[in-house]
Amino acid sequence: MAESETQVVARLRMISPQFVVPNVKVAAEYYRDVFGFKILGYFWEPPVYSIVQRDDVEIHFGKMDDGHDVAPNIARRSVSMDAYIWVTDVDALHAELVSRGAKIVEGPTKTVYKCYEIMVEDKFGFRLTFGMDISGKE
Repeated sequence: MAESETQVVARLRMISPQFVVPNVKVAAEYYRDVFGFKILGYFWEPPVYSIVQRDDVEIHFGKMDDGHDVAPNIARRSVSMDAYIWVTDVDALHAELVSRGAKIVEGPTKTVYKCYEIMVEDKFGFRLTFGMDISGKE
């Protein structure tokens, strides 16, 4: 490649995990009521897909096929989560989630990898970890 040519590099901006659940409406309303997300919409009737958003984070829900079980990562690995979400203030979020009745699985905890985290579990067993980098604070 000639020196005058520039190569365009694609940047990754966000990830939106999809949790497969038995009822997307129940899942979306739980994330709204307990985790403070807003529901962006339901797709088809009855709903087979939904998206929730809080700040720059989106989570998608897809309706599972009949005859299948919910499969959060904890079912396959004893120490696991389904999504890690970076936040600016773990303590403030912890207080908010406690006041909303969230199931707190762990924390707030300082980790060996220099993060400060809480882990919550949703209605279907999916686990979200909310964390912030504290490596420069010690």
